[in-house]
Amino acid sequence: MSSKYDALVAREKKVLFQTYGRYPLAFEKAQGARLTDLDGKEYVDLLAGIAVANLGHSNPELLAVMAEQAKELLHISNLFYQPRQVELAELLLTTCACDRVFFCNSGAEANEAAIKLARRYMRTVRYKDAGEIITLSGSFHGRTLATLTATGQGGRIKEGFEPLPADFTTVPFGDIEALRAAVTQKTAAVLMEMVQGEGGVLPLPEAYVQEAAEICREAGCLFMVDEVQTGMCRTGKFWAHQHYGVEPDVFTTSKALANGLPMGAMLAKEYVSKGFVPGSHATTFGGGGVVSAVAAKVVQIMKRDDIAGRARDLGQLAVEAFRKVAAKHPQRISGVRGLGLMIGIVLSGPGAEIHAALRERGFVCNLAHGTVLRLLPPLTIGAEDLLAFAAALDDILSTDKQNAS
Repeated sequence: MSSKYDALVAREKKVLFQTYGRYPLAFEKAQGARLTDLDGKEYVDLLAGIAVANLGHSNPELLAVMAEQAKELLHISNLFYQPRQVELAELLLTTCACDRVFFCNSGAEANEAAIKLARRYMRTVRYKDAGEIITLSGSFHGRTLATLTATGQGGRIKEGFEPLPADFTTVPFGDIEALRAAVTQKTAAVLMEMVQGEGGVLPLPEAYVQEAAEICREAGCLFMVDEVQTGMCRTGKFWAHQHYGVEPDVFTTSKALANGLPMGAMLAKEYVSKGFVPGSHATTFGGGGVVSAVAAKVVQIMKRDDIAGRARDLGQLAVEAFRKVAAKHPQRISGVRGLGLMIGIVLSGPGAEIHAALRERGFVCNLAHGTVLRLLPPLTIGAEDLLAFAAALDDILSTDKQNAS
């Protein structure tokens, strides 16, 4: 690494909490699907800030809206009506089957709002003593105490934070009978991701999702979907639940909503929205002028340019290319899975060396659970970049094989 990099790392270690297991890279610039490090080396970005920059870095249309809105109104708080916030809500509601929107600042806050809404709706609208939230093993819903508890993972993610909030239950991923047995009169909601991102890019089976939604309807509890990572065209439809033919009572989004500015949203059916009344939930910064204006432009561009269709087509191309590489290296790659441009290349063993070799060749992606190369590129990325990654991975595995022999 360069002296610039070493100096930055040394400075950081003196002043920041050491909460991140960072990759050994430091970036100074980003444009489209390209990242530039401190020494001017360029990388193909196949992570997009973890499914955030869906329209690419430094998108000129979004930069123009950001600058224009910042001159007019930055922040006034939610004590006042805000035109940009209303415009964004109206646009978002044209993409789904919900009726109301609550804006916040992150995915964790959106999921926290959904959990609070489910409990309050049951108790103040349905007059039912039901507060349990059921989630799936392998899920990830955030880092607040409630969303951390909802997350279906153990280990360091929960270690040391006990006592965790009560009335959260985790059932095995994809096991419909386990879910059926877990839902009781005390259940307020079932919350799930259509594709588990942090869990290693695991799509739920269509039949499971449809039956889960039916179980919730029969039991009178809410069916809620976490679209924080899967939403905003990532999977080839505007919302991942649209692949499954279901309409959640509540769903959440964040990450790509404002293409890099911190923003989250909870969307709900009209009847569920009655669980919140003035004073029951709030946020200082949620839905401010700049983030709302940028997010509205994001939605407009995505609809105008059929970004969902682009993600679908590029995803199919990429998966086909990656499966060809997997067929050449069956001892090293056990599978390729995902939806749209949310793709996991499942390695047969520890992937740290492969991940490092890809970085050396100028490709940035994520390594999930030590064995899954997780790809979440900008949805505007060129097909040639995805094919170049496939070629680089093939070459790395072929070189390893030659060295081993």
